[in-house]
Amino acid sequence: MTDTATLPPLPDRLSIDPSSPFHNRDVFQHEVGIRFNDKDRHDVEEYCLSEGWIKVAAGKTLDRKGKPMLIKLKGKVEAFYR
Repeated sequence: MTDTATLPPLPDRLSIDPSSPFHNRDVFQHEVGIRFNDKDRHDVEEYCLSEGWIKVAAGKTLDRKGKPMLIKLKGKVEAFYR
């Protein structure tokens, strides 16, 4: 088991994109889980706990920079360490 005393606190907003200002490298040293509307999600690109939304890829569609197009889903968001 991992020791929860050494884990950094999960931020209110987190993104997996390294170029995002909401990317936190220390948090990604451990596996992060997202529960959206009481279901575990494994495809979350970004989340915000206080505003209650997640962003997920919209199929295989890419933007002009080659990154996946994201859609915002609103609901109950919970973040946790696995």
